[in-house]
Amino acid sequence: MSTSITLPLWLALLIGALAAWALLDRLLMPSARWFVRSRANRVLDEVGRRLKISIRPFQQVRRQALIDRLIFDDKVQLAAQAFADARGMPREVALDQVQRYAREIVPAFNAYVYFRLGYWVGKNLSRFLYRVRIGYTDDAGLNAIPQDATVVFVMNHRSNMDYIIASYLAAERAALSYAVGEWARVWGLQQLIRAMGAYFVRRNSKDELYRRVLERYIAMATEAGVTQAVYPEGGLTKDGRMREPRFGVLDYMLRGFHTHGERDLVFVPLGLNYDRVLEDRTQLLSGDAAAPKSGRMRAGWRTLRFVADQLWLLLRSRWHRLGYACVNFGTPVSVRAWAAARDIDFDHLPKEQRQAEVAALGRHLMDEVGRLIPVLPVPLVATVLLQQGEHAIGELELKSAVGALVRHLEARNARLYVPRSDWDYAVGAGLRMLVQRHLVDAVDGLYRARTDEAPLLRYYANSIAHLLPDA
Repeated sequence: MSTSITLPLWLALLIGALAAWALLDRLLMPSARWFVRSRANRVLDEVGRRLKISIRPFQQVRRQALIDRLIFDDKVQLAAQAFADARGMPREVALDQVQRYAREIVPAFNAYVYFRLGYWVGKNLSRFLYRVRIGYTDDAGLNAIPQDATVVFVMNHRSNMDYIIASYLAAERAALSYAVGEWARVWGLQQLIRAMGAYFVRRNSKDELYRRVLERYIAMATEAGVTQAVYPEGGLTKDGRMREPRFGVLDYMLRGFHTHGERDLVFVPLGLNYDRVLEDRTQLLSGDAAAPKSGRMRAGWRTLRFVADQLWLLLRSRWHRLGYACVNFGTPVSVRAWAAARDIDFDHLPKEQRQAEVAALGRHLMDEVGRLIPVLPVPLVATVLLQQGEHAIGELELKSAVGALVRHLEARNARLYVPRSDWDYAVGAGLRMLVQRHLVDAVDGLYRARTDEAPLLRYYANSIAHLLPDA
């Protein structure tokens, strides 16, 4: 006897979809994973022969294994127990929270994504938007870094392009692991960022359990020799000046360093600057408590208008990209040598003394970063025009004033980048960009800073203000 069973169409489609997914998972996904791993391994073999700092085994471990290692770390377990006891909750609830934090933080580095997709995008986007230059590099110091050392690039933070440009320019030396803020935690983008080896952090989090999980991940990565990049300022500059640094992440890294361990920890100061920062007006507004907060619609409209303006310049053959972007690599600072010179051992310092020593090292590094910030055409010209106030100035007089400013900067050993080794061209390039942006009025061969655009001009002048004699 046979009977027929009638199913609703939606249920039949659901069963078919589940069957197709099971078939895909059992038959096709293993082959796809093997293909991806084989491509990644070939890239690892290739880049391993040319990188100055090799990819560490820690970065090749499966992500789930790193998450498990972080969750079951002794210090994390103790922190979870203390968290549960303080709140009168079951330990399992605290461990569930630890697991969520670990999944949020731990990256999923993929060499193929980093060196094929990421490098290609970074290189082409950087060179499309800017004339990218390396101004100064302490090659002798960089080449003297031991192969097994943990290297951390310490830099200032002017733009979200910093991630892209620094990774592109450092790609011949190492794969950089960044701490990325919550702004990037959107579907699609966060998967790509994790594959690039970055880890997510919650800025200004007061959650002690979260901070302990983050601390242990950074310490583990440092102890394993993973090359990292850090912005002690935490966020983007709001007025063009370097922000007051915070050394929490630096402290976490030092917890992964042991004076008598097998690896040295080496910090490399790195200074960046731009003739034009994509987020300049947005950052100025964010730093002005009295300014009205713009919504997404207004921000989207500003972005569209910016793109339209650039296309219009391109169509008229007047587009000169966004000017120059320059990076300087400074002299590496060995923590082992630093500690020996100060006769300290970070592993055994009392809490207050440790905080003071971490701050002393951090301030030294940020002073070096400040000295490395490149002096570019736009900041130079903006500084001179602001000094003139409402007084109009001719081009020859402007060049003479820039020359006097340059001599002051050279006397203080500032790192100046001179395009084409020609100061006349450099001043002309900076002035052209400011006029095109309507920040400066040009009438009958005379130039004057627009009063209503003084904050934006000051934003660029501030990038080198700390290098001037009266800073």
